[in-house]
Amino acid sequence: MRQWGGRFAQSPSEMMLSFSESLSYDKRLFSYDIAGSMAHVKMLERQGILSGEEAGTLLAGLKSVRSDFERGEIPQEKELEDIHTAVESSLRAKVGDLAGKVHTARSRNDQVALDMHLWCADAARELREAVRSLQRAFLDQAVANKTLVMPGYTHLQRAQPVLLAHHLLAYFFMLDRDAARFAGVVSSAAVSPLGAAALAGSTFPLDPASTARDLGLPAIYDNSMDAVSDRDFLLELCFACAAAMAHLSRLSEEVVLWTTPEFGYARLPDAVTTGSSIMPQKKNADCAELIRGRSGRVFGRLMGLLTTVKGLPMAYCRDLQEDKETVFESFDVTLACLGMASQMVSGLEWRAERLSEAASDWPLMATDVADFLARSGLPFRDAHKVVGGLVRYCGETGKSPTELSAGELSQLSPLLTPEVCAEMFDAKHSVGLRNHPMATGPASVEAQVKKAAEVLDRG
Repeated sequence: MRQWGGRFAQSPSEMMLSFSESLSYDKRLFSYDIAGSMAHVKMLERQGILSGEEAGTLLAGLKSVRSDFERGEIPQEKELEDIHTAVESSLRAKVGDLAGKVHTARSRNDQVALDMHLWCADAARELREAVRSLQRAFLDQAVANKTLVMPGYTHLQRAQPVLLAHHLLAYFFMLDRDAARFAGVVSSAAVSPLGAAALAGSTFPLDPASTARDLGLPAIYDNSMDAVSDRDFLLELCFACAAAMAHLSRLSEEVVLWTTPEFGYARLPDAVTTGSSIMPQKKNADCAELIRGRSGRVFGRLMGLLTTVKGLPMAYCRDLQEDKETVFESFDVTLACLGMASQMVSGLEWRAERLSEAASDWPLMATDVADFLARSGLPFRDAHKVVGGLVRYCGETGKSPTELSAGELSQLSPLLTPEVCAEMFDAKHSVGLRNHPMATGPASVEAQVKKAAEVLDRG
């Protein structure tokens, strides 16, 4: 059954049928397509376009088709082209020619657009929930490891001591922006295009707002041409997925590093690692490596959709069929990676002794000493130069600052003493100095934990 066959004397070639069909992947839209058709039928009845008896028969038939499809009984014939025709064909088998009236005052253009709006809103909600689950894993780890100190890094070089919880909460708040983006996608998608028909609206007296209300959508488009051609909400979904995958890839890189013997900061459980086919000793962080690798697929899909829509004239063009596989893969990959990341983060076991040892590397406290000298009255640039000289001198002598004599220290600055060095070159003392908002001090991190818990409580 084709919805457009009357104009043509010949059927499409086998190659054209295979080339143009989308049922193989858009069948996942069946529940949205049926929901849209049911809302459309109800509106047609309210507007006097369908009789009550006709509407009742169609609604019962659509419910029956939905039950069949939910059991997996979805037609697979490529002649059906897409899920929209498959639904109507199945409905025709149940109610006869009356099924043709379900398409009154509706085009596949606004029909498929509606399906994608409904799917996108649900997809964004599901992704947001997956982000929240990962945030919970980070918060649980932060709460369980509030006192552990580790090196913070810039340029992948040890920089200053931070609390491990502070590092973990950085990801929590990074992910919170992802959650906000997915919530924004839900709002962008919650607009109904149904009523736009092919591009110009319909000659029938439609009430698009009532159809939107039946579908739980708070708004309709202002312009019918925009309604059938808009894919901005899908671009927003793809971007939100790409941003989330960029964050997951950054996390994965750190997990790969942290679990190497060279760093040795953490261990991953066997459940999320794999071994080698030839090297018996290997335990690889494949969970992290696969997340990092799959980010490229999602980035590529975003660029692909941008390229698809960039040159399209108003209103609908068949190019827009290409949106579906793009957003479906973006969604599938991102959702799977968020789930894997949650399991990965929850399973991390921290090596406290190694973290403490690395955080106690004395150069990490160099800035604290410069700050001390500045508080003692020395201009900061001069203080920076003094401490730079201290670092150079220790490198030349092979001593740490706490091993230097009073005489050696006084040659660098009269403000430097063994007592000052003993106090300042201590990792826990260092983080304890930073208790203002945003910083890594215990009080600040406690405030971050409280805020993070409030974020999750709000849902």
